[in-house]
Amino acid sequence: MASPTLSTQAHRRLTSKSPLAERYGAVRATTEELAAPLSAEDQCVQSMEDASPAKWHRAHTTWFFETFILSKVDGYKPFHPAYSYLFNSYYEAVGARQPRPKRGLITRPGAAEVGEYRAHVDAAMIALLNERGDDPEISYLCELGLNHEQQHQELLLTDILHAFAQNPLKPAYRSWAPAQGGDIGELLYREFAGGRIEIGHKGAGFAFDNEGPRHETLLNPFAIGERLITNREWRAFIEDGGYGEPHHWLSDGWATVLREGWTAPLYWEKRDDVWFEMGLSGLQPLNHDAPVTHISYYEADAYARWAGKRLPSEAEWEHAAAHTPDLRGNFRERGALRPLALHHHADGALAQMFGDVWEWTQSPYSPYPGFRAPEDAIGEYNGKFMVNQMVLRGGSCVTAANHIRASYRNFFYPHQRWQFSGLRLADDRSPKKAARSETPKATTADANFLRDVWNGFAKPQKSIPSKYLYDEEGSRLFEEICEAPEYYPTRTELKLLADIAHELSENVEPDTALLEFGSGAFTKIRILLDRIPNLAAYVPIEICAEYVDAAVERFTRDYPDREICPIVADFTQPFALPREVRARPLMGFFPGSTIGNLVTDDAVKFLKTAREILGDEAHFLIGVDMVKPAKTLRAAYDDAGGVSAAFGKNLLVRFNRELAADFDLESFSYRADWDAEENRIEMKLVSDRDQNIDIAGRSFAFKKGESVHTEYSHKYTVESFTELAARAGWKVAKSWVNPDPRFAVLLLE
Repeated sequence: MASPTLSTQAHRRLTSKSPLAERYGAVRATTEELAAPLSAEDQCVQSMEDASPAKWHRAHTTWFFETFILSKVDGYKPFHPAYSYLFNSYYEAVGARQPRPKRGLITRPGAAEVGEYRAHVDAAMIALLNERGDDPEISYLCELGLNHEQQHQELLLTDILHAFAQNPLKPAYRSWAPAQGGDIGELLYREFAGGRIEIGHKGAGFAFDNEGPRHETLLNPFAIGERLITNREWRAFIEDGGYGEPHHWLSDGWATVLREGWTAPLYWEKRDDVWFEMGLSGLQPLNHDAPVTHISYYEADAYARWAGKRLPSEAEWEHAAAHTPDLRGNFRERGALRPLALHHHADGALAQMFGDVWEWTQSPYSPYPGFRAPEDAIGEYNGKFMVNQMVLRGGSCVTAANHIRASYRNFFYPHQRWQFSGLRLADDRSPKKAARSETPKATTADANFLRDVWNGFAKPQKSIPSKYLYDEEGSRLFEEICEAPEYYPTRTELKLLADIAHELSENVEPDTALLEFGSGAFTKIRILLDRIPNLAAYVPIEICAEYVDAAVERFTRDYPDREICPIVADFTQPFALPREVRARPLMGFFPGSTIGNLVTDDAVKFLKTAREILGDEAHFLIGVDMVKPAKTLRAAYDDAGGVSAAFGKNLLVRFNRELAADFDLESFSYRADWDAEENRIEMKLVSDRDQNIDIAGRSFAFKKGESVHTEYSHKYTVESFTELAARAGWKVAKSWVNPDPRFAVLLLE
C-alpha cells in the first residue's frame, strides 16, 4: 500500500492556534483518511474521461491552496514548478494544464510524493492561518478551498467506485455486511400552496457564488413526494419495459439509451435472475427498499413520465426543504457510503431530503437574477459552467454533513450517472385542489413540529419535546415565571454569577465571543458583559426569531461597543457558526439549569454537540440546579399565581394555531410532579375527560386522566453532573455552589 497519510501526520505535528487552522487541518486530514484504503495502483487509475485518479484529487486540492493563497505570500517556495501544469483543472486564467482525459497518464509523481506535496503546503498554510487567519481575503479563499476539497472528497469516492466497477474482481473500497431492508409504505405527497417565495442563500456562513443572489420567484401550487423513489419501484419501471418505450423519453435521452445500451441503472447487474449492485462495499445483492441511485437526468425524467408525475423544480425543492430545516441525513460521516432504506417515517413529513442521493430537478443550471461571477480566476469556479447541465439538490451518502445547505446547487450533464444521483417525484396541483387538501393545514408550521407532535402523541405515554414550549408567547411567559416568588433558580443563579464574575474573568481570553445557548430575554448575559471586559462579542442562539430580534435591539442599545452575531437555530442540533465568530476565542454559556430539561442521553448528546461547535480549546459555563426538598421544587414549578400553568397550556394554543388542532383548553389541567427515583420534576398536561383531538387531519384519543409530558427538569449533585459531562468529553474545571437553595454554576473545559 502507498502511504498517502504524510499530510495528516505532518499536520498533527503542527500547532493550530486559530479555529480556521483547526478546520483546515481537519478537512485536509479527512482527504488522506479517504485515500488511505487505496493502493498506489488504485490511486493512479482513470476509468473514464469524467473521472480523475484519486492521486490527482489529492494533488489538485493542494494546488488550489498553493495557487490562490500561498503564491501571493512573500517567501513561499512552490513544491515543484511542474505541478502548476499537472494539477490545474480548468482555470484558463492560471495557465496551461494536463488534458482532463489524460490525467491517468500522470504516473509520476507517485502517491507518496503527492503526500509530501500536501505536507509542504499544509505546513505553510497552517503557519499562515495562525498568523493572518483573520485577513478577510485569506479566510474567504481558505474557506472556498476547504469547500472545494470537500467536493473532491466526494469525487474521490465516486471515481474510485467507477474504477472498481470496471475490475472483473469487483473489489470493495471497504467491506460491510449487506444492507438491510426498510419499512417502505405507499408513496404519499406533501402539498404546498405555492405563491411568491424566496430562494437562494441567506444569512451567515459560507455559500458558493452560484447560490445567490437570494431572490423572489413565483410557484404554482404543487405536491412533492414524501420520500425518494426506491430500487423496488425502479424495478417495476424496468419490468414494464421502461427502457424500451421511446414515448417516456426526451429525444436526446432516447438517443443515449440506444447508443449506450442502457437497460438498468449504472452498476446494476443481473446474475441468475437476481439483481446485484456494485457499490463501495463491492458487488452486493440489491436492497430493494433503498433509494435508487446512479441514474442520469434522462432516466429520472423518463421514470417520472412513466409514473404520471414530473421532477420538482429546484425552487420547489428548496421551498419544500425550508419546511424541513433539519439537515441530518445519511451523509458520509455515518459511514454507510451507500443510500439506506427509510425507517420510521411519519406521514406528512418530508423524509430523505438531505443525504442518501443527490436529487435531480427539472431546472437547468443557469444564473440566478443578478448573478455576476468574480472577474479573477476564482470567477471560473462556477459561472462558466452555467449551460447544458441540470441542477441536483440535497447531498448524498458520500457528501460531508457540514458541506450541505438547502440552497446548495450541484450540477451535472443530463447523461451522467456515476454520481450518487436519484429522484423524488413532484406533481402539479390546481389552486382549488390545493385549498381542499388536508396537508396545507400545517404548512405554516415547521414540518419537524408536526412530525414530532404526531410521533409523540402516538406513543403509549404521550409527550412533546420541551423546545416547542418556547414560541414568542411561551418565551414571554417563561420570563414571567422567572419573576414568580416561588421560582428560585433565576434569582439564585443571578446572584451566584455576580459573585463569581471576577474570578471567572481570569479564564476569559481577550476578544472572546460568548455563545449563549437558548438566550431567551437577554437577562443573565448582562451580568457577565458588565463585569468581564474580554467578552468582545455576544452570540445569542435562540429558536424563536422574535426573541432574537428583541435581544439584538436591546443589546445594540445597551452595549454599543460590543459586537452581536445572532443565530436563529435549535441549539440542541448542530449548526454552523459565522466566519467572524469562528475566528475568535469562544466560550459557551448555558444558564438557567436548562440542561435539566433534557433526559440523560439527550443531555449528553447536547454537550457533545456544544463541544463540537465550540471546539476543544473553549470553556463552557453552565448553570445546574441541585437536588433539594420536593416541597420547594413543586412550588417552583407550579406557582400559586398560575403562570406555570399558563406556560404549559400555551402549547395547546400553539397546536391549535399552527397545526389546525382543536384542543379545548378548559378540558386540560397542568400538573408538576416530583419523581424522587429519577431526581426530576415532570411537567404535564392532563385530560379532564374522555375526548378525541384532531391535529392536522389526524385524530388522537385521550382518556380521562391521561397526560402529555411537556417538560422535565432534572436536578443534580456536583458529582452526578461531573459524570454526565465526562460522558460528553468535558471535565469540570471549577464549580461554585450557592448553599440555600442549592444551585451550582460549573465551568467545563
